[in-house]
Amino acid sequence: MSLPERRPATAVESTLLRSRYVSNSVDAMSPGRMIVALYDRLLVDLERADAAVASGDPAVAHECLLHAQAIVAELHDTLDLARWPSGRPLADLYVFVHTELVTANVQKDRARIASCYKLLTPLRDAWTEAAGVVPASADVSQ
Repeated sequence: MSLPERRPATAVESTLLRSRYVSNSVDAMSPGRMIVALYDRLLVDLERADAAVASGDPAVAHECLLHAQAIVAELHDTLDLARWPSGRPLADLYVFVHTELVTANVQKDRARIASCYKLLTPLRDAWTEAAGVVPASADVSQ
């Protein structure tokens, strides 16, 4: 018995399949893993924005910084300060970072992008550990 030949997927079908896969992957993430994924993408956006500013591509920098701002806004808006009153400093940090990213976008300021990256990286690492994505005892320095 032979299997029937399958035609290659069209570009539209491939895009729809990829979109469905990504959507299903996101739906299956734990809340902690979702936060880590947002931080990971936020840091990628900052890396890309910095590279775009350095190479003189303001349109790409703008797009990356807008996406980064949207992620920071989402992180801020999903903080439940009623359930976690101690989260107020984190909320304030998100407001600060958002403001810095807006200014970095307007001025195409690599120093502000780098400053935000340095502020957010330890937070991503802490959320990674808290979410159990990396065991707390893992030594990442090796």
